[in-house]
Amino acid sequence: MTHFSHIIFDLDGTLTDNTRGIAASLKYTLEKMQIDNYDGKLPDGFIGPPLQQGFKTFFGLNERNTELAVEYFREYYSQFGLLENDPYPGVSELMEELYFTGKQLFIATAKLEKFALQICEHFGFDKYVVQLKGADYGGEYGTKSNLISGLLKSRQLEASKNIVMIGDTVHDIKGGKENGLSTIAVTYGFGKKEDLQKEAPDFWAESVDELFQILT
Repeated sequence: MTHFSHIIFDLDGTLTDNTRGIAASLKYTLEKMQIDNYDGKLPDGFIGPPLQQGFKTFFGLNERNTELAVEYFREYYSQFGLLENDPYPGVSELMEELYFTGKQLFIATAKLEKFALQICEHFGFDKYVVQLKGADYGGEYGTKSNLISGLLKSRQLEASKNIVMIGDTVHDIKGGKENGLSTIAVTYGFGKKEDLQKEAPDFWAESVDELFQILT
C-alpha cells in the first residue's frame, strides 16, 4: 500500500503525448536551418531531455547552431506546436481523483515553463496542480534533478519517500532518486523500458489505469 502525500508528474510522455507538436516543431527548425537529411521521424530519445541536448546528440550541432535551433523550435512551438498535443486517456480523471482525495500535485518538466503552463491551462490540469516547475531561459534548471530540487525548495519540502516522482524517462527516475524521493516509471511514454530498468524505479505503471492503482 502506497501513501504518497505529494505527487510530482513529468509532463511530456507522462500526462500528455506531444509527438505531433514536437515533430512539427523539429521539422520547421531543420528546414529553417537547411538541414535536409531529416527523414521526418522523431529520433528515439529526443523527447524528454532538454532541447539543447537533443540537438547536440542527434544532429551534431555545435554550441552556436544549437542555440539557433532552440530559437527556431520555440518560434514554431509557441504558436502552434504546444497545442498539437493529446492528454493520455484517463489522465484528467486521475488528477481529479487525486486532488479530491487530498493529494498535493505538482509538475516538473524540462519544457520551457511558460509553454508548460499554457498546456496545463489548456487541458485543465491547472485546477489540480499546486505548482509547476519548468525550464527557464537562463538554464538554471537545466536538468530534471535541478527542477525537482527547485520545486522542493520553493515548497519547503524535505526529501521523503512519501513524495513520489513519476515519469517516462531515465531523467525523471534519476531526478527523483537524486532528491531522495520515491519513483514510478511509466512505460506508455517515450522512454525505453530497458533504460528505465537500469535506474531501478520503485514502481512500474504500464498504463494510466495501473498508475491510478499505485497512487490510490
